[in-house]
Amino acid sequence: MNILNQPLLFKRISIIVSFVIVSLILWNTYTFFQKFKQEERIKMEILAEAQKELSTADLNSNIALPDKIITTNNSIPMILVDDKDEIIYANNLDSIKSLNPLYLREQLAIMKKENKPIEISYDGKNKQYIYYRDSDLLKKLTYYPLALILILVLFLSVIYLFYSSNKAAETNKLWTGMAKETAHQIGTPLSSLLGWIAILKAEKVDETYIDEIEKDVHRLNIIANRFSKIGSIPELQKRDVVLITKKAFDYLQSRSSQQISFSFSTSETEIKTLLNEELFGWVIENLIKNAIDAMLGKGEVSLVIENSAKNVRILISDTGKGMPKKLFNQIFKPGFTTKKRGWGLGLSLSKRIVEEYHKGKIFVQKSELGKGTTFEILVPKIS
Repeated sequence: MNILNQPLLFKRISIIVSFVIVSLILWNTYTFFQKFKQEERIKMEILAEAQKELSTADLNSNIALPDKIITTNNSIPMILVDDKDEIIYANNLDSIKSLNPLYLREQLAIMKKENKPIEISYDGKNKQYIYYRDSDLLKKLTYYPLALILILVLFLSVIYLFYSSNKAAETNKLWTGMAKETAHQIGTPLSSLLGWIAILKAEKVDETYIDEIEKDVHRLNIIANRFSKIGSIPELQKRDVVLITKKAFDYLQSRSSQQISFSFSTSETEIKTLLNEELFGWVIENLIKNAIDAMLGKGEVSLVIENSAKNVRILISDTGKGMPKKLFNQIFKPGFTTKKRGWGLGLSLSKRIVEEYHKGKIFVQKSELGKGTTFEILVPKIS
């Protein structure tokens, strides 16, 4: 079994592996942090002993070792105070700011919160205390797991994007192949029908019948051309969007139930923009067909065209069953459908035609259960 072909299994394994890795990183970093912190504590205890030895040494004592221990502490910030909490001296703090007693008091307060003081007792009298805070190196170590987690998240994101893009590419390839194959399959009977029309004309069959057959053949030819253009970059030409939209609208109105009321309105009688007439007409037909299906053959369909500063705005509304907001984006996914019959390709192809080919936008403007839905199309205007 190929794990990459099992999306849910792949996601679960990825989540589990990620959780294990993050847990190991955090545990290992915490262990290292505590060990490093304990070592710093030991260093300060040794420094406290050196301070005590240095303070109690007489003139003949060798103070080289305690002096070296104290002077070589150049990483751990510390403050030495007496038993009255008066500051004796500070080390490894900002040399300029340390001239300010208020700054030293602020640092002392921080140190008191971070670590327990180390007591220096001189024969049980004149006690002194060393306060210290974590070194800069130890503080930086706290950000180490965050950096590793960030790297892990980025790595998993790359894997997810790679997986998603491959899946999307395979899906697009499948739909494109199906569309082109459909166009090819339609083309064969079309050629035969054209031959039969020629024979019917030669036999002097009623012209009315022949005209109707020719209309349907022409329609099939348009459908074949539409499918053949999917997957390739169509040619966009300067066209009247009102005329193209009205043509698709009228075609479906003439073939729909008398129980459906159609209304068409436009702010201008002619609006020019770059379009592929066959594909854009297909989008309009798809949306109107969806509206008719949503109303179960009875209701009102309205189409409004508005000319704004940057876009041509097309609104297609129905009085159908509507949909919940959570489906607004899902309905454009390939294969998604709420109908008992259908492949769920219409809206997916419409989105591709509008957004990829015409650089526009298509979305559900509004929908209310039991009251209907409004789709909106935005197509860029030409200057």
